[in-house]
Amino acid sequence: MSKNLPRVVISAAHKSAGKTTISVGLCAAIAEKGLRVQPFKKGPDFIDPMWLSAAAGRDCRNLDNFMFGWDELLRSFYTHAANADISLIEGNKGLHDSMEADGEGSAANLARRLDAPVIMVMDAAGTTRGIAPLLLGYKMFEPDINIAGVILNKVGNARHEAKLRAVIDKYCGIPILGAVRKNPEMEILERHLGLIPVKEDEKLQTLIHNIKRQVAFSVDIDKVIELARGAAPLETGSVAMASPSPAPIARIGVMMDRAFTFYYPENLEALRMAGAELVPVNAMKDNRLPARLDALYIGGGFPETNMEELEFNAGLRIDIKDAIEAGLPVHAECGGLIYLSRGVSYNGKTAAMVGALSCDVAIRHKPKGHGYMKLEPTGKSPWFAVGGQIRAHEFHYGEVMNSTHAEFAFRVTRGAGIDGKNDGIVYKNVTAGFAHLHALGCPDWARDFVNFAARTGFSRKRQALAASGNYL
Repeated sequence: MSKNLPRVVISAAHKSAGKTTISVGLCAAIAEKGLRVQPFKKGPDFIDPMWLSAAAGRDCRNLDNFMFGWDELLRSFYTHAANADISLIEGNKGLHDSMEADGEGSAANLARRLDAPVIMVMDAAGTTRGIAPLLLGYKMFEPDINIAGVILNKVGNARHEAKLRAVIDKYCGIPILGAVRKNPEMEILERHLGLIPVKEDEKLQTLIHNIKRQVAFSVDIDKVIELARGAAPLETGSVAMASPSPAPIARIGVMMDRAFTFYYPENLEALRMAGAELVPVNAMKDNRLPARLDALYIGGGFPETNMEELEFNAGLRIDIKDAIEAGLPVHAECGGLIYLSRGVSYNGKTAAMVGALSCDVAIRHKPKGHGYMKLEPTGKSPWFAVGGQIRAHEFHYGEVMNSTHAEFAFRVTRGAGIDGKNDGIVYKNVTAGFAHLHALGCPDWARDFVNFAARTGFSRKRQALAASGNYL
């Protein structure tokens, strides 16, 4: 089946050129015109998609061929692009950067697979004529990639802009779609894992408005839309329609607050489709777990930057520890592992955490694990069967210390994990590791976790204890 799916890839010559800032501004400016913008982010990143989601008003979807494989990646793109007027795909790193020498995992190859035009965001700070050979190199390196336009970023002033435009017009033959001046109102704050998640601070919505205003003023938005609409029709095959979620068989709490924000939308959707009713839990405000809870899902995030508030909420920490001791199933990833430990140390301070796991976590100044992972389930976790391989990713500065745990859910054949060989501490019905899983790359996880939670029936057990006067 051939479909018109307007689309464009936003890339750059290197990381930190301003791709995310420009992409955020484009999403917001195009949405303001009344168009449905579907944002995508190449790679496994959590934080950039939060900004893109907030700007576009709909969930950003990750496109990661390592974790999903190309067939699943393309199927996800076709499904979500079909429900939008325009798809904006932000690349990662530079256009041709890839783990492989042949560029299999590059943003350029993604653009090739999607037959999508590419707009290059060029960091113009400190350069004039030198921008021409750089652009020409990118244009000629893989000439089948359609570099359809350039957005100049971090431009100093009108004179600087005029020089850049003159040299690109003379040598490159690539349309200039806009020139964005260097402006502190457009700077998205960074810290050790990259940009600050927009979900941590509602005031950051003001920054999105400022970015939209600057990009809309400086870039020919109509031309960007025209380029996207000029993309060739795609042979998508049949696109699956969303099925209604079945009747819930288990209530699963999901930590959702400033400390825990790293959740792929597909993971939450997969849990619902497996029969989960998802119940939000705020680790800083709720002093107890919700009633009738069968399991708990704690994603990644920044517990270390919120550790004082997490420590202060002792009621919830004690309740979670007691529930785990009584058999509550818990799936915890990265920040979730940190929260379940005895304590976390960061920037010279230490705070008590849940204490369900016999270990501490120290946040270092350099990454302890960063990149893709390959995992082999050991069978120790009740919802990861032995056999096969799971592809995941990790990005953590945390180091597990003073651990007395001997059982792990995974053998690590690529990546760092907890100790270089293992990941996923298993304690009772808890699996807590540094690996971030994606439902499209680990399709059985949600079903098996929900089914185990339903079989365990922790909520029924808790109600029975309460009815007997043995309050849990």
